[in-house]
Amino acid sequence: MTLRARLAVLGPGLLVAATGVGAGDLATAAFAGNKFGVVILWAVLFGSVLKFVLNEGIARWQLGTGETLLEGAFSRFGVWSRWVFLFYLVIWSFFVGSALIGACGVAANALIPIGSNPFVGKVFWGLLHSAVGVVLVRAGGYRLFEKVMAVGIGVMFVTVTLTAVLTGPDWAAVIRGLFVPSLPSGGLAWTVALIGGVGGTVTVLCYGYWIREEGRTGAEDLNACRWDLASGYVMTAVFGLAMVVIGSTTAIDGKGVGLLAALADRLGETLGGPGRFLFLIGAWAAIASSLLGVWQSVPYLFSDTWNHGVVVDTASPAYRGYLYALATIPAVGLFMSFETAQKLYAIVGASFMPMLAGSLLWLNGREEWVGPKLKNGPVSNLALLLVLGFFFFAAWIKLWGQP
Repeated sequence: MTLRARLAVLGPGLLVAATGVGAGDLATAAFAGNKFGVVILWAVLFGSVLKFVLNEGIARWQLGTGETLLEGAFSRFGVWSRWVFLFYLVIWSFFVGSALIGACGVAANALIPIGSNPFVGKVFWGLLHSAVGVVLVRAGGYRLFEKVMAVGIGVMFVTVTLTAVLTGPDWAAVIRGLFVPSLPSGGLAWTVALIGGVGGTVTVLCYGYWIREEGRTGAEDLNACRWDLASGYVMTAVFGLAMVVIGSTTAIDGKGVGLLAALADRLGETLGGPGRFLFLIGAWAAIASSLLGVWQSVPYLFSDTWNHGVVVDTASPAYRGYLYALATIPAVGLFMSFETAQKLYAIVGASFMPMLAGSLLWLNGREEWVGPKLKNGPVSNLALLLVLGFFFFAAWIKLWGQP
């Protein structure tokens, strides 16, 4: 594949990258960097590799069978799996929707304050972002969504990585942290959070719908998907690494999005007003892109589940209805603390990844289903077992605390 051809296939992988980077991931990376320094940079790289393994498996299943992973799972695991996933999706949607609306509100209010009451600003900006997201999804379909997300991705990537460079880190220590795995004392839970938080949770399923929009339907498109996904997760990794570096060079306090606002203020002290503004623009772009990505893609999952056996149509009542519900009902979470919403979202999301890895081990392991070229090989099986083991461990830590 030529360089021009490689660049031409970029798209769905970058959408996965932008959708998977939320406010909680930004705050986790910054706080982990502040607490432990750059010695845990390797965890960001490792997490990106794990998510690549999962998404590559999703792509292989769909290219081999013509079915989305949900279609395949519901047909082969039985009707119970459909209703269990639907119940799970509704709960997940509420918590992630609440967290994203609130995070957009806080980030935007840090840039353009509304009055003297931060809560009023959070509510105003959060509801406005949710409404604009609905308009963009409904007005222009997938192509407009792709273009808007490309702008958001570019802004968040350039501004945050440039901010990291301007903080002047110890580059020798950064290189060691990248390639020499080290677990700092008391850092197990934070390291696991960094690894698990990279690249999103349930939203990895949306890659299948985006490649369908791009017309990738057969085994001949596998290399394009692999290149696309690799590029997306490289960008995800660089963004996460930049947040750890920024956190490691700047004294911060606070929690959640408040931590990001405090970090911006500290950067303003060291880099001046432009440095503060640069970072806030990048953080806002990352959070707003995540909201738009969820608003566009998660209704695919509901529609696919509700109308099992029917090709997902973005004009269908199921898709539209879930989009409107996702953009409105979770707004009650604006009255919930950001930290509580993020904690509940993290717990619900952590339980999903082992189920996904186990499903891919079973579904892609059957040659009669995916064909000999796309069936799991020894490397794929080993990688998925590693993912399965890690996320069981991550779920254990998030649900019951550090062992």
